[in-house]
Amino acid sequence: MLRQSDASVTYRRRVTHTVAGTLSPVQATSTRERSTEPPQPSYRSWSRAFGDLRRGWHQRPLWGYLGWQDIKQGYNRSVIGPLWITISMAVTAFALGVLYSTLFDQDLAVHLPYLTVGFIVWNFIAGNVNEGASVFIANEGLIKQLPAPLSVHVYRLVWRQMLFFAHNLVVYVILMFIFPKPLGFHSLMAVPAFAVLAINAMWMAILVGIISTRFRDIPPVTGSLMQLLFFMTPIVWNYDIIADRSEEVAAQLWVVELNPFMHFLEIIRQPMLGEWASWHHWAIVGGITVVGWAAALVILRNYRARVSYWV
Repeated sequence: MLRQSDASVTYRRRVTHTVAGTLSPVQATSTRERSTEPPQPSYRSWSRAFGDLRRGWHQRPLWGYLGWQDIKQGYNRSVIGPLWITISMAVTAFALGVLYSTLFDQDLAVHLPYLTVGFIVWNFIAGNVNEGASVFIANEGLIKQLPAPLSVHVYRLVWRQMLFFAHNLVVYVILMFIFPKPLGFHSLMAVPAFAVLAINAMWMAILVGIISTRFRDIPPVTGSLMQLLFFMTPIVWNYDIIADRSEEVAAQLWVVELNPFMHFLEIIRQPMLGEWASWHHWAIVGGITVVGWAAALVILRNYRARVSYWV
């Protein structure tokens, strides 16, 4: 009995000593092992921000399929399906071309291709900006239930707009047969120009999309701003022709240069019409691309983890 009592007292002392702060040999070993493990990056880290973009790019089958399904579901049970995209663009471009060529007293063969290409490119730009403002809000269910990077939804958006652009290019091809232009080797510059547009569309969607999840007034403001910029951008009116009419008007057109979308439009429209794009447009677009991606990466780094709580 005395030996059992002594053993129990000794056990209680050991337990009390351990609770007071002394670790057992097993615990000490596990603590040393954990201390040798590399620390995990915090949620606000550049590695997680770039990792989100990288993992989203590797999931191309996912956002590629979802983007194509978005278009198919929009024209579900329709006879001609997505061809309505091309028909709608053709009718709108022809109506606007005839109207504004008459109002501005311009040759239809010159103004209609100019307006059509501008309208096609503008639809791509405006579609990415307007839908980018609500890209995470619209995918609330997937963000909360699907363990996927946030960039998947941005890739899906840009891919869907690229498919719309491809459908609208049919109108451009038909127009080149009706009103041929001197297309040459320099027209291939439209390919890298479109790639630059797609790259900029991504940072626009990331930047505006994350901010919009926190401040829900941003999407309607973005829609109103894009409507205003449509009339301030040389799409339905020709920048060069208006500048050549009088020196007073040309002196006031510097305001148009302040519109960043004008430069994005020109780097792709001029090659598609058989002309060389001015290098000052490329310089401005390059600067906007660097600044825009820097701002988008900062926002993605700091607030990526909060999007699932804001939506």
